[in-house]
Amino acid sequence: MAAAHGEDVFHHVRDSTVFEVPRFLGGEWHIPQPFGEHFPISKFMILEVVAGLLVLVIFRSLAKRIANGEPARGRFWNFWETIAVYLRDTVVRPTIGEGHDDHGEHGHGVDVHGQRAVHPADKYLPFIWSTFFFILICNLLGAIPFLGSPTGHICVTGVLAVTTLFVVIRAGMTEVGAIGFWKSLVPHMDVPFWMAIFMIPMIWVLEFVGLMIKHGVLSVRLFANIMAGHTVISVILGFIAAVAGSPLYYVVAPASVFGQVGVGLLELFVAFLQAYVFVFLATVFIGSAVHPH
Repeated sequence: MAAAHGEDVFHHVRDSTVFEVPRFLGGEWHIPQPFGEHFPISKFMILEVVAGLLVLVIFRSLAKRIANGEPARGRFWNFWETIAVYLRDTVVRPTIGEGHDDHGEHGHGVDVHGQRAVHPADKYLPFIWSTFFFILICNLLGAIPFLGSPTGHICVTGVLAVTTLFVVIRAGMTEVGAIGFWKSLVPHMDVPFWMAIFMIPMIWVLEFVGLMIKHGVLSVRLFANIMAGHTVISVILGFIAAVAGSPLYYVVAPASVFGQVGVGLLELFVAFLQAYVFVFLATVFIGSAVHPH
């Protein structure tokens, strides 16, 4: 195992069926494989489940605390509520807009009881909130030594991007109809018929490919940033092993530790930033689908 690690400088940031822990804890914790080689259980899979459960526990508890209309009390609960309200009021509602109600009119007005109705964009909040906090906690798990960040794997971010694509398509088809959504990929063009029969199919194909690429970029952006941060930390700490037994050790080791601490603090910022960027772009895509013109 040590030899293999010596040949693979990325083993710290890759998924595996082993948790690497300090030697006094055993060195390696092998994950049980009840399903054998046909369905291996990896550490990223376990961390994704942990992240999902944390999101569920935190926000079910928060929902119960504010169910009676009173504000949440306590710094821990205020922290999560503040982020949720910020995403709602500064990202989802302004970006998606008010859309159309059942009567084809704009605005959310009042309901039958004379109370202010729910903002039309709020129906997308469960997806945006769930995605943001899941990505955030996955990113933060990577800041804990000997664990890892599932969002540093392209398959995880790829599934998140594909899910976002389905939500975008469904939102557009629900708002303007299936035919209307797919027709809206091509803007109105005042051109002769003989020209339109050639241009419209080509532009539609380009726009369709662009729709796929935009969501693919969501996956690559998140994966690349998280993967790069953990790789830099691994490389900086690797300098210590590279000069072990050399007089330079007493200079390189402290510098590497301080460098790792600095990059680690930057990683905490990136954990929040990349989660925000992902859901912000997802919200923009939903808004574009809901308001094709």
